[in-house]
Amino acid sequence: MSPTAPNTEQLEVELGDRSYPILIGNNLINTAGSHIAPRLKGRKVIVVSDENVAPLWLPTFLKSFDEFDLDVHSLTLPATETTKSFSHFERLLNDVLALEIDRKTTLVALGGGVIGDIVGFAAAVLLRGIDFIQVPTTLLSQVDSSVGGKTGINTSYGKNLVGAFHQPQLVLADTSALATLPNRELLAGYAEVVKYGLIDDFEFYEWCENNAKLLINGDQNAQRYAVLKSCQSKARIVAADERELGQRALLNLGHTFGHAFEAETGYGNKLLHGEAVSIGCINAFQLSAKLGLCEQQELIRVEKHFLQIGLRNSLSGLADESWTVERLIGHMAKDKKAEAGKITFILARGIGKSFVANDVSTDAVKDVLAQTLTDAKS
Repeated sequence: MSPTAPNTEQLEVELGDRSYPILIGNNLINTAGSHIAPRLKGRKVIVVSDENVAPLWLPTFLKSFDEFDLDVHSLTLPATETTKSFSHFERLLNDVLALEIDRKTTLVALGGGVIGDIVGFAAAVLLRGIDFIQVPTTLLSQVDSSVGGKTGINTSYGKNLVGAFHQPQLVLADTSALATLPNRELLAGYAEVVKYGLIDDFEFYEWCENNAKLLINGDQNAQRYAVLKSCQSKARIVAADERELGQRALLNLGHTFGHAFEAETGYGNKLLHGEAVSIGCINAFQLSAKLGLCEQQELIRVEKHFLQIGLRNSLSGLADESWTVERLIGHMAKDKKAEAGKITFILARGIGKSFVANDVSTDAVKDVLAQTLTDAKS
């Protein structure tokens, strides 16, 4: 990690000849061209954004390239999780190809996790692989999805089941963009922040307990620190296990449960990804406590923090009579982490003591899900 400018930090994702920097700071979108231009192989740049982000940030972003002799184009996609579909992916590929790209063309993802995932996947397959750059504009994408090279789209069988590992050339996390987010989006992103503390950093979890309200209320120092610490954690784990063969699976704490909930809601705005992860983290600790892996007090402490900060901790208002334990288990069985018919869970022996478990009692999982559904419908 090294300073690059006032209020800007740089850290590296160490992957040999595919290593890349993450820049974290204020007003990076205004100066994006100066950071991106030196990393380009060719003149053509295609910026892909969504209908929410484009009006706010696209003009400023494009203006940052004015002093460089580049051929810059822009495309806009719908601003919804359902954009991560085969139909929108095909449209994006054709729109990019229509701009007569070559193998030195660079794609730029300007937006949240949906844009980062679909643009990264497009870059992975177009001309058998071209460069792309992540410019995440949401808290969730800055602390999680923009780092690590996971790209993909959803299918009717589950979330992110079609995709590729394709690392970006650069990540520009402009924390100024967080000021435009509604409270719900900030809270959804915070679920991925506190997750890093729950995984293996008790000290950071304590920081979250003491500073989460500052972060959610827009304190720039708290936001920058949270993004920095989260990216440091993810960069370390990705460097050790790029393709999720072991340790990287820890980053999926709460996701096995959460993805099942997202599938049941149809990947729409009824339940944001971070909200699903929030409920899933509670479920993971409930399951851990039920199995005698962690003390009940650890679960209570996590539940209390989530409640105090306003994180979603139940399916209230979402689950109806059509939701069943069997349907949720069915979604989990299709999760990409499942192996030989066994569902993989990230469990915890306490806060900051998570581990990968492949032999979890199905009956225990069903009990946790049954209670979650009962609480939601009561």
